[in-house]
Amino acid sequence: MAKELGRREFLKKATQTAAAVAVSGGVVMSATVSAERRPNVVVLMADDLGWGDIGCYDGPVRTPALDGLAAKGMRFTDFYSGCAVCSPSRAVLMTGRHHIRAGVYSWIFDQYQESHLLEREVTLAEVLKSQGYSTAHMGKWHLGLPTWNRKKPTPTDHGFDYWFATLNNAGPSHKDPDNLIRNGEPVGETEGYACQIVVDEAITWLERKRDPEKPFFLNVWFHEPHAPLAAPDEMVSQYGELNDEAAIYSATIDNTDRAIARLLTKLEKIDSPENTLIIYSSDNGSYRADRCGGLRGSKGSNYQGGIRVPGIISWPGTIPQGRVESEPGGLVDVLPTVCGLFGIEKPRGVHLDGSDLSPILTNRHQEFRRHQPMFWHLAQSYPAVGIRDGDYALVAARDYDLPRDEKKIRSKTDRYEELLRRNNGRQANETRRLRAEILSLTMFQEAWIPIVKSGNYKQYQLYDLVKDPKQEQDLAEQLPDVVARLKNKLLEINASVMADAPDWHLAADP
Repeated sequence: MAKELGRREFLKKATQTAAAVAVSGGVVMSATVSAERRPNVVVLMADDLGWGDIGCYDGPVRTPALDGLAAKGMRFTDFYSGCAVCSPSRAVLMTGRHHIRAGVYSWIFDQYQESHLLEREVTLAEVLKSQGYSTAHMGKWHLGLPTWNRKKPTPTDHGFDYWFATLNNAGPSHKDPDNLIRNGEPVGETEGYACQIVVDEAITWLERKRDPEKPFFLNVWFHEPHAPLAAPDEMVSQYGELNDEAAIYSATIDNTDRAIARLLTKLEKIDSPENTLIIYSSDNGSYRADRCGGLRGSKGSNYQGGIRVPGIISWPGTIPQGRVESEPGGLVDVLPTVCGLFGIEKPRGVHLDGSDLSPILTNRHQEFRRHQPMFWHLAQSYPAVGIRDGDYALVAARDYDLPRDEKKIRSKTDRYEELLRRNNGRQANETRRLRAEILSLTMFQEAWIPIVKSGNYKQYQLYDLVKDPKQEQDLAEQLPDVVARLKNKLLEINASVMADAPDWHLAADP
């Protein structure tokens, strides 16, 4: 209850401040940003895109729009998702807080779970809306939406004036999706490819739906390259055979880059690039191990391949152009960084796990201090937890079992993969049914929450990520003092997160 009152107090005060600012014709800004500037904010996020996918990260896919964005801004070599799977990572981006604090333990299957992004959380959309911004969300949401059997908040309840979204993935694939929802109303089958459809909606909102007198926050979360895949044949053929899943995967990224190019063109027509902050990243690493840049692990893993992702931040005139930054950053830092850049008050009464990167972005590197190590937790993963503190990463396995029917999961997975091979990777009714069954068997069970909250960790491993980015040499035995120091930090953060963790298994709104 205290946290909910803190949220209400923040929003009430911020709204009063915004009203006062509107009268004076400006927004609350730091010395970094003048009151007349009123910068727009655009967040672009891919789904399951790996650290080694796009051109400016030496990936195999041609991405001139993203490469150009990096050339005009700052590209992070060590940028991190909020989690190794999607729903939690999105919660981290929206709140600047660990996803379990925000109500999201793992990826959300709305029909089977109570979980959702808690309304008590102060989101980036709410922070900016309180400062007079028009706000819109486009694309995948996956933070909880109402279903026939579950009452949950919508993006409207999290600060968005307008939204065009899917519960989870584009279905039945990226081509002609039929599961988009606009402001609570189903849209029906929409012709085209998901990334282009999402950008079409974003452009329409920019042209006709937003308040042109206000700065805007546009949150665009693409579905690509998450499976089930689809892309135009002419793009697929540039990367391989039409039935080659790797080629289709690459083509979905190519198609998304072309959609981003169209959006960037529209943004430049609306306002000068100097008035728009753009952030690009991915929600987690790729499920293709060959697209994680040679890093260990992939999606679902708390090794680097599952959590290290592209990170590009561009704001011409404020952020130096063409700089490659090795200081670690991540989605957890987005909310405090936007607040820091714009001089906006951070949410009160809540613990922010992310740090303000604005000193790094504005040539004040010596002023940057990360107030706590980055921390990752995913109960189903091996390793289950990890932190990064300076050059070091410490990871550990859980010391408890999660009750799952592994035999049934393996049987259905084998059958699913066999059908995909027969159909050259294309989805059919039976494969979609099997996939849904596999998801229901492997998803996080809210009955596990008491086990997770009271569980501990074992098998600690230590890596120097500067000397050993591929995590090939475990230094735990050589550096026991470092392990002990980082273990204490990991357990302290973990205890803090679990103290805030909601009890969805009680089927009551915490």
